[in-house]
Amino acid sequence: MAKKSSKSEKTNVCRLLDQAGIPYQTHFYPHGDEAVDGTTVASILSQPPERVFKTLVTRGPGSKNSCFVFVIPVTAELNLKAAAKAAGQKSIEMLHVNELLGLTGYIRGGCSPIGMKKLFPTFIDQSALQQPTIMVSGGKIGIQVELEPAAIAGLVGAQFAPLTAVSGG
Repeated sequence: MAKKSSKSEKTNVCRLLDQAGIPYQTHFYPHGDEAVDGTTVASILSQPPERVFKTLVTRGPGSKNSCFVFVIPVTAELNLKAAAKAAGQKSIEMLHVNELLGLTGYIRGGCSPIGMKKLFPTFIDQSALQQPTIMVSGGKIGIQVELEPAAIAGLVGAQFAPLTAVSGG
């Protein structure tokens, strides 16, 4: 059965944005217990998919603690070579989904670059700079926050870089 998020629900992401004085708009969508793919979220919210971004967590070689966060358009795939280059690593690999909650505090489908348990080095695809605002997860399945790309970057110390095969166009 589909759940409906309360329109007054405040997530940790929203509280952090409020504390930082960053303007944002919250968007809610109906959902079940499982994550909905980002293209579907864009469609439900009547948003162009190039404005809806997903958050991916990776690990560098060696240390279990060398995690990196990448924020890319929902229709794109992370180019691991480009991501490794941006992060200054020889290589990176996707984090296993069963490790996500323990490392970030978020579940698959509700992972946001804002408010993770630890502030990992974060990179946003440069295509975000072509948009006045972008949407990222609000920290729970069913909630997206819309804000300026530079606001996200400033809050989490992110850098913009070409991260996908379709970056920049």
